[in-house]
Amino acid sequence: MHGRILDVVKATQIPERMTSQGRRLTRQRVIVAEALASARRALSAQELYERIKPSHPTLGRATVYRALEAQVQDGMASRFEREGHVSAYVACDAEHHHHLVCTRCQRVDDLDETAIAPLLSSVGRKHDFQVDHAALDFYGLCRSCRRKRS
Repeated sequence: MHGRILDVVKATQIPERMTSQGRRLTRQRVIVAEALASARRALSAQELYERIKPSHPTLGRATVYRALEAQVQDGMASRFEREGHVSAYVACDAEHHHHLVCTRCQRVDDLDETAIAPLLSSVGRKHDFQVDHAALDFYGLCRSCRRKRS
């Protein structure tokens, strides 16, 4: 089962999620988190900075980078690697999940733990290994991008 990541990230939850992780709530961090949550796709720090700059011209690029890294550390965002070793970020739900990342449009969908459970069980049996935690991201083309390609 998968769903749009950003359908479950609500702007009203952002301050609460930040402070629950022990972060000091600042206007800049909230601006960055809200902009990322409203993007509805993975964005590089530079792309996010360019989105924010027109409405918040005093917000610095370094602030955006630091705020994104704090969100990743706190589980509020995930970082993906694009071609050319460029990091892209997407807002995440608090529940543990995995991701389907479209390499063309940067759409990111959640893939919950139940879809991965058979794989983890198989790995455990085959390698006599107890998996405590897994972080899996699958890269490819979403349905819309595959249709456009045909």
